[in-house]
Amino acid sequence: MGDHATNCEVDKLLTIENVVASAGLTGFYFDDQLAIKNGASEDGFSYQGNPATEGFSNVRQAGESISVMIILSDGQVAKGDCAAVQYSGTGGRDPLFLAGDFIKVIENELADLLIGEELDSFRRLAVLIDDYQRQGKRLHTAIRYGMTQALLDAVAKTKNITRTEVVLAEYNLKPELKALPIFAQTGDDRYLNVDKIIIKKADVLPHGLINNVAAKLGAKGEKLQQYVAWLKGRVETIGGDNYQPVFHLDVYGTIGQAFADDIAAMADYLVELGQEAAPYGLRIEGPMDAGNRADQIAQMAELRKQLKQRGSQVELVADEWCNTFADIKAFVDAEAADMVQIKTPDLGGINNTIEAVLYCKEHGVGAYQGGTCNETDLSARISTDIALATRPDQILAKPGMGVDEGMMIVFNEMQRVLRLMATRKEITQAKQESEV
Repeated sequence: MGDHATNCEVDKLLTIENVVASAGLTGFYFDDQLAIKNGASEDGFSYQGNPATEGFSNVRQAGESISVMIILSDGQVAKGDCAAVQYSGTGGRDPLFLAGDFIKVIENELADLLIGEELDSFRRLAVLIDDYQRQGKRLHTAIRYGMTQALLDAVAKTKNITRTEVVLAEYNLKPELKALPIFAQTGDDRYLNVDKIIIKKADVLPHGLINNVAAKLGAKGEKLQQYVAWLKGRVETIGGDNYQPVFHLDVYGTIGQAFADDIAAMADYLVELGQEAAPYGLRIEGPMDAGNRADQIAQMAELRKQLKQRGSQVELVADEWCNTFADIKAFVDAEAADMVQIKTPDLGGINNTIEAVLYCKEHGVGAYQGGTCNETDLSARISTDIALATRPDQILAKPGMGVDEGMMIVFNEMQRVLRLMATRKEITQAKQESEV
């Protein structure tokens, strides 16, 4: 892989000539998770009630992004999108990301930092942005996310290779020309959208957005049990004989709420839920929200231990209080999860996502390279590109909650890159054979 990258490099490396930015929309919305958990009522597609998280003007408001455009010395333009998660400002995450607050920071301060830099190494430039501090603090995770995407694109354009090949070369990874499992999410339309997912044969489904005890989980978890039974029946009815997806449900800490954080009771419930899902595998993301990282790790580790003692195959997925690369290491080292969601915008620079996936794999923990419905088409494509190099166990179809758009963007990007890499491999092999 390294030889290929070297052969594709131009004689003289390009440099960064300018950095400009434009305001954009995301594929979904910012939602005040705390207000929703506290009972904000649905009103059509909006919510009634007062926001409970700092920065929010409404319980649900339009998602915002910033497109970063790096102008190269040969006139090419590399791009990346700054975006933040749907539930910003909670669970230890950075506050709400509003485009108007940050465009000038990018076009002035960060442009001054980058103009004239040689596009020799994505890793070097990513660290430059990811570690940069202003007023004693690192940049908002959304800025670091979008800026490093654009830098990866810029290095790829300089070297005339795909973004995937840049990561393969710089992290000394071996290419594997196979598609990755895609996890598609339903949003609140958890019945009709399941049909869409089954028809398109996503490998993992449905997420389900189980974020309220009374409305979605049930006081004793009975509503979720009924949903899992329906889900299994639906897969068997329209999925066909060869379709064997994994069920992955994000419960946003509601199981802990329903069972008053009684770990034994939660384990008993999850054993029953796993039996309901069988023969399909079951993953439960964020079973509880302990309010801080240390307690979340302790409770997750104990719940995982009790599930194993009961002989359950239900897998626990870390999400709440597992935001940064340091957080992910802490959960992995404590054996507090079977799988970790690597929520790409929360990690800041995409270099951290790369490192996090590799760390999980090295330590035998499932790597779910996720993100948020509240991203853009471009950030989803670049996330897919880096995943093709690092090979996580599953990737999220994003952005949006409509199923079709997110699956199209991620699936098509993956197929394009794999075909390009396969074609280059074929051409290289043909040349080598002709020279013998």
